[in-house]
Amino acid sequence: MKVAISVPDRIHRAADRVARRLRVPRSQLYVRAMASFLATVSEDDITRRLDEVYVGGASIPDPFLAASARASLRRSR
Repeated sequence: MKVAISVPDRIHRAADRVARRLRVPRSQLYVRAMASFLATVSEDDITRRLDEVYVGGASIPDPFLAASARASLRRSR
C-alpha cells in the first residue's frame, strides 16, 4: 500500500544515509522502523496492563520459584 507522509528534512536525509548503508530501499527502511516502533508500543501496552493487574499490592511469591531464583543467582556469581 502506498502512503504519503511528511518527514522533516533532517530525518529524511538520515534515513537516506542509513538505507544506502544497509543497501535497502528507503521504503523498506521505513517499514522496518515502523514495525520496530509498533512492537515497542505493543510491549508498553502489555507492561501497562500487567501493572494494572499488580497495582493492588505486592503479591506473595511462590516459595519454589523464590528458592529457584535465589539458587540461580548464587550460581551466576
